[in-house]
Amino acid sequence: MVRSRRTPYLRSLLAALGGAGAITLALAGCGAEGGTTAGSYGFPQAGQDDKATITVWVDADRTKAADAFKKAHPEVPIQVVTYDGSANGSNSFRTKIQLFDRAQSGWPDVVFSTQNNDAAWASQKSNGKQAFAAVLSEGLVPKETLDDFTAGALNPCTVEGKVYCLRNDLAQVVLWYDKVLLDEYGYQVPATWQEYQALGEKAAREHPGTIVGTVGDAWTPEVYFWGSKCQANDITGPTTVTVNTTTPQCRRAAAMLDTLIKNGTTPNISVFTPEFVKKYSGKVLMMPGPAWYAGAIFNNPQSLKVPAGQLGVAAPPAWQGEEAVTGNVGGGTWFVSSHSKNLKAAESFVRFATTADEYQVELAPGYPAHAPAADRWVKKQESSGYYATDLQAVVKAGTSIWSGWGAGTFSQEAIWAKTMTPAIADGKSLVTMLPQWQEAIRNQAQVAGYTVG
Repeated sequence: MVRSRRTPYLRSLLAALGGAGAITLALAGCGAEGGTTAGSYGFPQAGQDDKATITVWVDADRTKAADAFKKAHPEVPIQVVTYDGSANGSNSFRTKIQLFDRAQSGWPDVVFSTQNNDAAWASQKSNGKQAFAAVLSEGLVPKETLDDFTAGALNPCTVEGKVYCLRNDLAQVVLWYDKVLLDEYGYQVPATWQEYQALGEKAAREHPGTIVGTVGDAWTPEVYFWGSKCQANDITGPTTVTVNTTTPQCRRAAAMLDTLIKNGTTPNISVFTPEFVKKYSGKVLMMPGPAWYAGAIFNNPQSLKVPAGQLGVAAPPAWQGEEAVTGNVGGGTWFVSSHSKNLKAAESFVRFATTADEYQVELAPGYPAHAPAADRWVKKQESSGYYATDLQAVVKAGTSIWSGWGAGTFSQEAIWAKTMTPAIADGKSLVTMLPQWQEAIRNQAQVAGYTVG
């Protein structure tokens, strides 16, 4: 994939994340909670046993990471449990951990979550007991490992200066497109959202049945509204959020989608349904979406099966007169439990899953958050000959994620799915639904303990 001249460019994207060195905390009293003892990593530790089996929770897609770890480290006893990964804001990770907190036993050693807002709650004490998430930046994970993550990648994992999780991959939004179809129709790749809408309107007239995007998934706001600088989720502090979905930035995204939904070029169908594959295979002109769409949707024999040499990628469109920014659709996070009796093995697993070539380069479909792995991932992808363009748009978009959309404890995806997806199905205008969306966000934020501005 990537030529060697691109390596310095990617390296320039790195910035030191400033993980703190190991410090020793003088915690009063041994065995403060459930047999824990004062630890050197910034949290009370259970009694350690390097031979203890670690329990690892993964979603179905991350079973490959567990399999790769087992192959690379057969000496580590591991039990793998598959769950939904809190997909689409199901909150299953938090719900299950709350049950274990009440019982004060049963916690897994490692958990993968598809969500980026889990550090906000997992870093906090539960009913006066210690937080589930282990602090990673005070010696548990080597500082050089933390420093090698792409600048900003660990922001969703960082609470009050401490890192509580490692990002699996970056999920920056780019513009995927079918180069063969665009060339056949004489269309140009749009550089602005205004051009994107105009192309969608033209395609509806000239090639009905083709599409330029979708609104059928719960991460729709992260693709279109986050990339429009809509202040729907501006986390301003540990328990404060500003919510305003009636700004011009929100209205312009909603108005664009209203037009494209109405003319059929942006259907209300999830990209992960058989209906979508049957109806739109060979008809996707373009689609704004995260970096992981490449392997999950386009180059996937179970999905669209776009042939080699057709799939191109461009930077996310900009709103006219502005610099392009992008949203972030998941990316996934790995947590180590502060209750683990084998922190050495648990840390080894999350470090392997986020940095090792055996998984991140050879098997992972998305752009790794760990920059050296990302460099090698891009090289491998481009050398495959699958893509019709190089992948520099993916690399650049990784540094263009708008910072005005935060990672609170409540799920924007769940709110959208409950409030806006049914409205779209009923034919309601997104522009007219913006106040209702705002109210739903405000209500959920307040239930979660936020002061809403």
